[in-house]
Amino acid sequence: MCAKYCYGITITLSPHNVCGVRCGAEFLQMTEATEKSNLIYKLEVFLNSSILRGWKDSIICLRSSKAHLPWSEDLKIINRCIESISSKVCVDPAEVNWSFSYPRPHTSSLNHQVLPGIERSSSTSWSSRRMLAPAPKDWWLEDISDLDIDLYRRVILAIKAKGAPPELVAQSIRVYSLKCLPDMLQEFPTGNNSLITCGKSSCKFTDIATRDEHVLETIVTLLPSERGTSTCSFLLRLLRASTVLDTTQSIKTELARRVGLQLDEVSLQDLIIPSESYSSDYTVCDVDLMISFVEHYMTQFRLDLQTNQTAHLTDMYGDISSGGHHLMTAATHASQLQVAKLVDQYLAEKAGDANMSLAKFIQLAESLPDFARPVHDGLYRAIDIYLKEHPMLTKSERKKICSVMDCKKLSMDACMHAAQNDRLPLRVVVQVLFFERVRTAVSGGLILGDLPGSIQQLEYGDEIRLPGANNGHHMEPAAGMENWETVHEDFTALKGDLASIKMRIAEAEKERSIMQHDATSRHMRAKGVLSTFKPDKLFNRLFSSRGFSSSESSRTSISPEVTAEQRMAIKQQLRHSIA
Repeated sequence: MCAKYCYGITITLSPHNVCGVRCGAEFLQMTEATEKSNLIYKLEVFLNSSILRGWKDSIICLRSSKAHLPWSEDLKIINRCIESISSKVCVDPAEVNWSFSYPRPHTSSLNHQVLPGIERSSSTSWSSRRMLAPAPKDWWLEDISDLDIDLYRRVILAIKAKGAPPELVAQSIRVYSLKCLPDMLQEFPTGNNSLITCGKSSCKFTDIATRDEHVLETIVTLLPSERGTSTCSFLLRLLRASTVLDTTQSIKTELARRVGLQLDEVSLQDLIIPSESYSSDYTVCDVDLMISFVEHYMTQFRLDLQTNQTAHLTDMYGDISSGGHHLMTAATHASQLQVAKLVDQYLAEKAGDANMSLAKFIQLAESLPDFARPVHDGLYRAIDIYLKEHPMLTKSERKKICSVMDCKKLSMDACMHAAQNDRLPLRVVVQVLFFERVRTAVSGGLILGDLPGSIQQLEYGDEIRLPGANNGHHMEPAAGMENWETVHEDFTALKGDLASIKMRIAEAEKERSIMQHDATSRHMRAKGVLSTFKPDKLFNRLFSSRGFSSSESSRTSISPEVTAEQRMAIKQQLRHSIA
């Protein structure tokens, strides 16, 4: 086109070719020193007055500039296009008066589900509608998602520098990730190990995998640092893709940290992440990654708690600040409960893995504080599944895994199941029975301070040593046989104490029922006396003892034929009889 211009042939410029023509003119030195109003001058006027003033023209010119590196970089064409794009992104949506592409949402997406904040759709021009309604806040997402990853990174950095909302930046990154990594962001079917291994082996040493790895690492570095701007589901899918693509450890650590800060928003299905080095000696899913999630969450939780306490002490006398502190404390406590429930579900899901080590199970179960689990039913379910799927555990190992569970925090249904569970150690079953009896005793009014000493040992966690299990250390058979009689006596005494407690509870209930029966009887007896007291019957007995009947007395009292002397005599007889 530069040659055509030299020969006077008319050339047509567009956003697609203006960058190439400008680089060619620079190479041919078609400057003002050679001829006035030379090609370079005319191209600069066209760029500044037409291309860089338009939204789509700037993006098209930026996309075409990569084919002309390093000339396009040296001539500042890339920088000027990026500046034009970032300036238009930060414009008030009500002032947007140019054409742009905006997606129409539909149902096709990853695994027929739409990711939060991500929509795959065909783009349509907003030019015909922009006069009817103001542009949406995310009007620019679709157009810049067509850029190369390196150019996209520079555009996002420029948009961040101009103060764009981090939520919109995060949404733009999600849209771009879906376009560039559609296969890497899909879910792996739960329990299908072949898909995990095949997925890694088929794409690990290909050019496409290398490109995807570069895209993924760049996307992670562009994520806004503000907490909550990216959904946890999206972060976990990026982490799953980083595991499959085998990215650098720093990328995985950063994603794990971000997920840990929002662990209370995660669902169990999102945590199914394939293990990085899956083989016959490793678990199917990465348990170490889950442990790191909880560690990052607890670190941030302690920092938030200290910040809230400091703010509460600083503004102790402010009503508004105190209310905010109580709301924040309630929110953090609810977050702890949600994370504890999620951890118990994850343990129950992964307890059936034959390669799940006891140390990792206990480490993950103990990674949360005690107050995060007001009820231990979920933890008991996970322990029961682990004991069922690992029948070769020794007594000391079974005792160790059960030590993370607090029998006092089991519900009635869990206690009934644990009392009949032959996979649990004997001591745990006795503890469950004891605490169940304690509940009954408390409801029956029994004072716990009067319990026998051997029973109170269970309340305070004192050890009852079993033969063959010496605190987890190996014990010789001879030593175990020597201590068996002592242990047998301890269990005999324990059974006797339990029986005595049962009898005392039964006696207390019996006495209470007797007292209730006596009180009821006295009440009914008093009521019966009052109901049976009738003056007519009393006077009948009195008159009969004196030779009168009630009928006669009534007739005598009302008969007009009775004389006054007779009435006087009857009255005297009644007076003497009453006296």
